[in-house]
Order: sequence, then C-alpha cells, then structure tokens
Amino acid sequence: MPRPGRPTIKADKPSIQEVHRIQAETLLQRLPSTLVTNMLVSLSAFALVWLRAPGDKAAWWWLTTVLATLVARAVLRSLILRKRLQNSNPERSLTLLASGAGSSGFAWASLPFVLNDFSVYSVDGGFYLMILGVATGAVLMSIGYRWNGLAFALPCHLSVALSLLLQDGLTSIILALNVVALTIILHRSAIMGESIFIESTNRKLEANAMTTSLQEANHDILQVNARLELLANCDPLTGLANRAAFNEALRDGIAEAAASEQKLSLLVIDLDRFKHVNDTMGHKIGDELLTEFATRLRNNLPPAHTVVARLGGDEFAIIVSGRDPAAEGPRVAEAVLRQGRKPFVLNGQTCMVGTSIGLAIYPDHATTADELFVSADMALYRSKDQGRGRWRKFDPKLRAAAERQRQIETDVVPAIETGQVEAWFQPQVCLKTQRITGFEALVRWHHPTLGFIAPPEIVAAAHTVHQSDKLTGAIADACCRLLIDLPGLGLPEATVAVNVSPREFALYSVADLLDATVARHGIDPQLLEVEITEEALLDTVIAGEQLKRLEQSGFALAVDDFGAGHSSLTRLIDLKVDRLKIDRGIIAHIAASKRNQAIVSALISLGDALSMEMLAEGVETEADAEALRALGCEQGQGYLFARPMPVERIAGWIAERQDKEQRTRLIG
Repeated sequence: MPRPGRPTIKADKPSIQEVHRIQAETLLQRLPSTLVTNMLVSLSAFALVWLRAPGDKAAWWWLTTVLATLVARAVLRSLILRKRLQNSNPERSLTLLASGAGSSGFAWASLPFVLNDFSVYSVDGGFYLMILGVATGAVLMSIGYRWNGLAFALPCHLSVALSLLLQDGLTSIILALNVVALTIILHRSAIMGESIFIESTNRKLEANAMTTSLQEANHDILQVNARLELLANCDPLTGLANRAAFNEALRDGIAEAAASEQKLSLLVIDLDRFKHVNDTMGHKIGDELLTEFATRLRNNLPPAHTVVARLGGDEFAIIVSGRDPAAEGPRVAEAVLRQGRKPFVLNGQTCMVGTSIGLAIYPDHATTADELFVSADMALYRSKDQGRGRWRKFDPKLRAAAERQRQIETDVVPAIETGQVEAWFQPQVCLKTQRITGFEALVRWHHPTLGFIAPPEIVAAAHTVHQSDKLTGAIADACCRLLIDLPGLGLPEATVAVNVSPREFALYSVADLLDATVARHGIDPQLLEVEITEEALLDTVIAGEQLKRLEQSGFALAVDDFGAGHSSLTRLIDLKVDRLKIDRGIIAHIAASKRNQAIVSALISLGDALSMEMLAEGVETEADAEALRALGCEQGQGYLFARPMPVERIAGWIAERQDKEQRTRLIG
C-alpha cells in the first residue's frame, strides 16, 4: 500500500542543484591530480626557460605565480570540502573552482609576454605547444563542467593567438587563426563533454532515485504485510490470537507433541453472564468486558508454552504445551476461574460474571485438532449443564452421548413422518368408582439401532431441528383418532390429553395447529385436553396469548406437575384451568408421609376453591390410592392402574378391566 501523496515506484526528475553537486564533487575529486600535473608541466617549462636564458628573473616570477595559483587552488579545495560547500551551495563551489582554474590559466597565458626576446619562430615556439597542451589537458580534466576547463584554456589560447598576431608576416596570422579554430573546437568539445556528463549524471540520479523509490515501496509493502499478518492472526478487539491463528497453533502444537511423544492440553472458555451484560449495559460495555478479561488472561497466565486466543463472541481458548500439559491444564483452568470470579468494573458499575471451562488432552481424548476442540467443547457444555462457574475434563462418555444425540436429531423427522414416533396412552381413573375418565398421550419411539428413546430426548431433538410442530401435530392426530374410537369402547365422555412444551408457544401457533386438527377429525375440542407446565403460566406475553385462544376454542386446560413449580393463582383463575395434576414427587409413598398428605390436602382444597379437578400422577400402590381417596382426591394416574400402552392395546385392556370388575361384583 503506497503512502498517501507518493507516486507508486516512480522516481522524481533530478534537480539542477543535484547535477551541480555532482559536478562540483567530480571537480574536487580530480583537482589533486590536475594540480600535480600542472605543477610538473610548470617545472618543465621553467627548466626550458632556464636553459634558454639562465638567470632570467622573469622566469622566476612566472614560476612563482603559477605555483602560487596552484597552492591557492589546493587551499580553496580544502575549504570547500571542510565546509561541505559542494552540498550546501554547489553553484558557488563551481564558481570558485572555475575562478581558481582561471587564475592558473592567466598565469600560463603570461608566459609569452614575460620572457625576454620571445621569438615565435625559434625554440621559443615550443612554449606554444606546452601552453596549448596544458590548456587542452585542463579542458579534458574538467569534462564534467566546461567552464572550469575553459577558464584555464581560453586565456592560454588567446595569449598564443595574440602573441602570434603581434608578429609580422602572413604565417603568424595563419597560425593565430588555427589557434582560434582550435579554441572553437575545444570549446565545442567541452560543451559536448559536459552534455554527455550531465546526461549520464541524470540517468545515474534517476536510477538511484528509482532504487530509493523501490526500496521505500518495498519497505511500505513489508509494513503493510506485517500489518496484514497482524490483522490475519490477531483479534482486533482484545489483541489475543484470533481463530485462524488458534487453529494453526493447535495443529502445530499437536504435530510437535506427536513428534516428541508429549501431551497437549486445550481449554475452551465461555463467560457465563456475557449476554446479560450485553443486553442490559450495551455492546460497548460488553466489548470492554471482553477486553478486560483478555488482559487478565494475558497478564496472569504463564506466557511460556501457552497460547491464548479469542475465538469469537465470549468464547476463548488456551493451548497449554511444555513439559507436563496434562498437569498444567487443570492449574491453568483454576487460574482462569479465579480471574473470572473477580469483579469487573464497567462504566462505573461492578459486574460479576464468572466462567465455564472445558478441558481436553491430546492424545488421551483425541488425536486431531478438530476432534480435540470438539472434545473440549463437549466438556465445556457439561460444565454449563452442571451449574457453570467450573471446569470439567472431557469424558469419553460425552462423545458417545453426542453421537447418540446427533443420530436422534438426524432420524427424528423421518421417524415422525413414517409413524415410528408414535403416541402411547396411559389411562386416568376415578379413585372412588374406578371408572376410566380419560387418557394421557405420551410420545414413544423405538429406534432401530438405539432402542427406546426417552420422551425428553424426542422432544428436544424435534425442537433442535425445528420440527416441534410436526411432533405435536402427529401426537394430536393420534389423540383425535383415539377420541373417535372411545365411544365405541363405552367411553363417550373420556378425554385425551396432549402435552405441549412451553417453548413451543414461541415457535409456532399451537392454537392454530390444534384448531385445525380437531376440525379435520370432527372432534369436540372439550374432549382434547391440553397439558402445560407451570412454567407456561408465567409467560404472560407469548404463551399467555395462545393459552387464551385455546380456552376460547373450547379446549380443556390442565396444569401438569402442579406443585413442583411456581404457579400464579391469578393466572390459574384468569385462564380458567380445568384440571390440576399433582406432581408424582409428592404422590410417591404418600400413604407413609404425613407431610406429603398435608401438602396434597392443601392442594385439593385449592382445587375445590377454584372449581378445578385434581388428578394425582404416579399412583403405584393401593395404599397410596386409598390415602388419596381419604384426602378427597378425585382422579389418579399411574402404574397401579396401567402402564402406557399403544392404541391397539386399549380395547383389550378395557375389556379385561370390565371382565375383572364383573367378576369382582359376582364374587361380592
């Protein structure tokens, strides 16, 4: 990701100042060799002058001047370098260097004029060659900046041309013109050389700028990649490892444990009251809670051989490896519980949350990452089922139970549709006359591989797969078919009860379902009794509205397991409940329990006051039945009278019961 405002991998055009800086640096780099060469040539020229006219004072003055200019240029170079003027002000540096070259050029240019009796056509003409050669060399050595070389060469060339023109004769003029031509050629060469140097410098600068831009772009890419990698592996809210990083760490940890024949512990954690905090205090406070809890985990767990992750929502996970993870895992679980039990101060309010933890160990409980996580998750839900605020280790029985539940949930729908899930019926009788007053429909399912499935498992499976309405509809259909047959069995006034779970009222319209069912079968709604638990009475919003509709449709209402919950008398009266079924926990062994007899007596008095029938569930002995009759209980249901039976056995059971009653009357 490029930085804002910066072109993506694009070099800026080099500036003129940058080119001048390189020109100045090049001249400063070449100047020592130029000065040395100039000094040697100067000494050579002085030697020739000395041989020409020994003791010529003008020659001494000339040599002194030339050497002085060379020394001055060396000092100037030192000052420029010391002040780094070539970087801060390269244009001035170039001007100073060119001025120094010009001073040397003028010193050399004076040679033909300072020598006594200088003759162009004698041996003195060789000095022209030296002057022109030094000038040409200066231009070549100053190829990067033409004015430096020309500042030296032009005075020398003009000096030679002028000295030739001062001589008589056509030859001198021709030679002077050649010197001028040479000067022009040298000047053009200097321009071309400078252009080539500048072009080369520009390309070099552009290449360097491109390299720098590439390096910066690469640095930006590395930074972006680092941020992306952090985002890919880090939970943005808590700073802990996220699910992706956790999955990779778990796989790697298991691989390392397998290679070293070691163990590994996995803890899966849920905050117990997180939803309550979110709902009552808002999601922002919920996020603060998650952040604080993550900080506690990070600061209070051993960092070595421990990976802490947030998997999402209020679910966290910890991977424990090292020397003895099987022993360290429970210690970490206890540490997490301690941190969860400490109060959280959120938005100025103190909250108590708590945690539930599931623990699984590799390879004791699973051999793959997915299986180990599932095992820890099962242990987590076991800890929740047992009251929360605790940790539980995985038990292999949990996997078998989970597999059983999965199979039940998979097979329950086709079992309902094919009639494998069916209704069995348990009779209800009058305790005084032994007359059959009705039946309660109980769901039964004999699974082809699992055997008999308990009714709560059937109801829970149907709820999980969102088929509660189909289950209740199938049982209600069976009840209506039985009601159609009962008049032919001598029981025209007997009722049949169908159980409805409280949570069904929130899933679909129970009233619409039962209205349609009795209409389809042509059944009097008063004969179909709807049994609900006390919990449904407390839901005055959803369940309350539907119960009112059921009452208005004419269905009889019964409260099941009465006495085990917290019924509201007001709700019992408002809904006009027809029957109260006393919980079997109170009825069991009532003949020997004065306390339970007192409770039942009070409940019967309540039923009389509210004009409600009372039915005792779980009557299993004649002694209990006699005690209930003595207390004034009208009806009973239990193994004393009959066990639940399929519908095809009801006719035979009624016939056997009638024969038995007839024999009893004959004997009496």
